Amino acid sequence: MIEALLLAAAEPAMTAIDAERAFAAEAQKLGQWTAFRKWSTPDAVMFTPKPGKAHDFLKDLKDPPVAVFWWPGRSYVSCDGKTAINTGPWVRQWGKSVGYFTTIWQKQADGSWKWLLDHGDALQNPRAEGGDIKAQQASCSGKPTMMPHSGHSADWTLAWHYDVGSQGQRSVFAWIWTGTKYENVIDDSVKPQ
Repeated sequence: MIEALLLAAAEPAMTAIDAERAFAAEAQKLGQWTAFRKWSTPDAVMFTPKPGKAHDFLKDLKDPPVAVFWWPGRSYVSCDGKTAINTGPWVRQWGKSVGYFTTIWQKQADGSWKWLLDHGDALQNPRAEGGDIKAQQASCSGKPTMMPHSGHSADWTLAWHYDVGSQGQRSVFAWIWTGTKYENVIDDSVKPQ
């Protein structure tokens, strides 16, 4: 018993990058929408194409025969380590279509991660991102200022905003605190087809 506790304590904590990779792996193993339901918070938001409660959208969806495959290409973490934003490429059916995603993650009380917001769309060409990435952590110095946003980390060192226009266009932006100012790290815009 003591040995098992020591082994568990010695394991490194799961990062948001680890969570993204586990989420993507479970989409392949359990099914795409099953994994989306499992890894999301109860109030998670998805774009379908307008923002809405993910669980309402996912409730009756059957898993597709082949799940989309994605991986983190960049990751940004709040100073307190409890909120993260991952972004990267996705492929469907081994390159038949490609795109990008942005997922906002929140660390749960038990140390696990769940996503709060998922956004993405198709692209003509895949993003060249990924591999053995390291998260960029927000600065813990200075005092982050309030800014217009749709959401933010508890310590205000990560902030994001999404907007949906009347013609179907939508955008997701994210900023990280540098110690003196916010730096824009994600600027994803989708134009209507």
